[in-house]
Amino acid sequence: MAAGETPEVLFWVGCAGSFDQRAQKITKAFATILEKTNTKYAILGKEEMCTGDPARRAGNEFMFQMMAYQNIQVLDGYGIKKIVTACPHCFNIFKNEYPALGGNYEVIHHATFLQQLIDNGKITMNQDGAFKGKKITYHDSCYLGRANGIYDAPRKVLEALDVELIEMKRCKSNGLCCGAGGAQMFKEEEKGDIRVNIERSNEALATGANIIAAACPFCNTMMTDGVKNKEMEAEVAVMDIAELVAASLATTN
Repeated sequence: MAAGETPEVLFWVGCAGSFDQRAQKITKAFATILEKTNTKYAILGKEEMCTGDPARRAGNEFMFQMMAYQNIQVLDGYGIKKIVTACPHCFNIFKNEYPALGGNYEVIHHATFLQQLIDNGKITMNQDGAFKGKKITYHDSCYLGRANGIYDAPRKVLEALDVELIEMKRCKSNGLCCGAGGAQMFKEEEKGDIRVNIERSNEALATGANIIAAACPFCNTMMTDGVKNKEMEAEVAVMDIAELVAASLATTN
């Protein structure tokens, strides 16, 4: 900004991507892709606040609006037009709920952004990529899938890795939540027979996949916990699509 430049996109890192040690790896992977594809991007750094999504989902409308108005002020102050984020919760609230408060931006999830980079030839995969021939199952995030209808983009990204994509019994519009959405991540679960994340990760493990792919930091956490519950973390990895792409990058244009 001081140099009089404006970025192509603002990379909204999000709370998980900033502070959660596991999600920080996703942030680094996506930043690596942005660098290698010569995408002109910026981040807000310490000026970035939580979008207020968990507060609104938990019923604290006052706190949500307070956070949202502050974010809108910062974004508009920098003249931001396009936002990319690796978190479906941030994506959903910016795209669908901020406009009512005057925050109007072009918002894109990193799954769609990665697909566009691949389609435009900006990303080239290694011929003998690290994941070539691996069995991968993809878990649909509720806020990316059912809330916004984005099912194809993450799958196209995975197909570009030359992997064997195995769908779970419940997938796409019939997918099962990981158990973290709607601010459930931050509270104790209600009584029941089985935790939602255990049921979902059992479905993923039943596919026989080597890797469970996700496109949400919360889904990543919940699925990882489910794999650990079965003591199968040595056999099955839980990875974000950005990590899979970053590890498979070849030369870029």
